[in-house]
Amino acid sequence: MKNKTIKFIDLFAGLGGIRLGFEQAFHNAGYKTECVLTSEIKESALIALKKNFLNENIEGDITKIKSDDIPDFDFLLGGFPCQAFSVAGKQRGFADTRGTLFFEIERILRDKKPYGFLLENVEGLVVHDRINNVDKPGRTLRTIIQKLQELNYTVNWKVLDAQNFGVAQVRNRVYIVGTTKEKISLENFPVKKAKFAEVMESGLPTLNGEFSKKLFKKYRPEDLYGKSIKDKRGGDNNIHSWDIGIRGSVTKAEKDLLNILLKERRKKHWAEKIGIDWMDGMPLTTEQIRTFYDIVDLQRVLDKLTQQGYLVLEHPKKKIESENSTADRKVYERVPDTTKPKGYNIVAGKLSFAFSRILCPSSVTPTMVAMDMSTIGVIDSGGIRKLTLREGLRLFGYPDNYTLDDLEDTKKGKKQGFDLLGNSVCVPVIKAICERLETNYSEKLNGGNF
Repeated sequence: MKNKTIKFIDLFAGLGGIRLGFEQAFHNAGYKTECVLTSEIKESALIALKKNFLNENIEGDITKIKSDDIPDFDFLLGGFPCQAFSVAGKQRGFADTRGTLFFEIERILRDKKPYGFLLENVEGLVVHDRINNVDKPGRTLRTIIQKLQELNYTVNWKVLDAQNFGVAQVRNRVYIVGTTKEKISLENFPVKKAKFAEVMESGLPTLNGEFSKKLFKKYRPEDLYGKSIKDKRGGDNNIHSWDIGIRGSVTKAEKDLLNILLKERRKKHWAEKIGIDWMDGMPLTTEQIRTFYDIVDLQRVLDKLTQQGYLVLEHPKKKIESENSTADRKVYERVPDTTKPKGYNIVAGKLSFAFSRILCPSSVTPTMVAMDMSTIGVIDSGGIRKLTLREGLRLFGYPDNYTLDDLEDTKKGKKQGFDLLGNSVCVPVIKAICERLETNYSEKLNGGNF
C-alpha cells in the first residue's frame, strides 16, 4: 500500500477542508495521495488554496471543464454549493443555478467512473422540497441519491454533528458517500468531545469602544458567557439593544413595552385580526398594542422609541408566489401589504452591533455562520475582543499549520476569511468518514478486484 498513490479531485473546494480530512485518513493508512484537480471560483478561497497547497492544479468554473480534460482519479470530493438548500436562504433548490451544480458532479462521475465519492452539504438538504412535514428525505435529496445509484454506486447518507468528533462547535451537516463496492457505514463513530477553551487564544488585545463600555457598565465579563446580543428573541440568554442603551437610554416602562412587544408580535392570532397569513413578527398598531400595554402616553412612547431606532413603523407583509416557482414546486416570498395599516415592529437584527454573540469557554460554540463570525465576541483578560481567524480555523478542526495570514491583516480580508470558514467543513468529521472509505478501498485492493 505504501507505494500506492490515491488520486482524487476536489470540487467546490473552498478552503480545502474535505481534502485535508481525506488525506489525513489515507496518509495514516500508508497511502500517498495526489490531487489531480482542484476547482474553485471564489477569489479569497483561491488565495487560501494557493497558500496552503503549493504547486496544485487549481482550476476555476467546473461547468467549463470537460470531463476528457480531467485526469483519471479514484475519489471525487465535493462540498457542492449549499445556499440553494439552506434554511438561511430562500430554499429554491434546483430552481437556483447554484443548486444545479450537483449535476456537474453527476456528469463527472458518469464520465470518469471513479471508485468512490464523498459529498457534504447543509442539513437543510435533507428536508428540502418534501411533500409533507414527516417526509424524510425530501424530493431534492431523493433525486440526488437516485442519480448516484443510477451510476451504479452503493450510496449512504447521514446527518452528523461535528461536536461528537472532537470539534468545539455544534455543526450538523449531511454527508453522502458512495463506492462501487458495499455500503459505507455512517453509524457508531467513537464520540469525542471538546470545548471552546481548548481552541481559544489568550492575552490578546481587547476592544474599548462605546459598545464595550456600555456592555460592561451593565454586566460583569463572566456574566456574558454564552449570551446573544440581538433584538429578535426573548429569553434569559439574550441581551437586547435597549438593555444596554445602544440606541439611546430608555426608561423602565419603555423597556417593559419593548420586551412585551418582542413576544406579543409573534402570536398567531394577530394574523387573523390583521388579515394576513401569519408572519414571524408582525407590526402592530397603537390600538392593538394598547390591548396588552395600556398607558396614558403610549403614542409618545412609541414615537420616541421609533425615533431612537428601537421600533420601525411598517406595513405587515403578505405572502405571494415567487417568479422562481415551477410546475413541480411553489416558492413564496413576503412583500409589504400596503392595503393594511402600518404598525410598530421591533427593529430585529444584530449585524449592526459590534458583537452578536459571546462565546462560553466551558462549552461548545453554536453553529458558526458566515454572516455572524466577524461579530462573535470572546472574553479575554477581563475585556472583550473579536474571534480570531486562528480560533475560527480550530473550531473547524483545521491544523495549526494551515494559515489564513494573507487574509488576517485587513478588516476586509478577515471578513473574507470568516466567510470562507462559515461555509467550510469540519475536518475531523471528514477524516472519520474517510477512514471507513479507506478500509473499504483497501479490502477491495487486497482482494485484487481492480
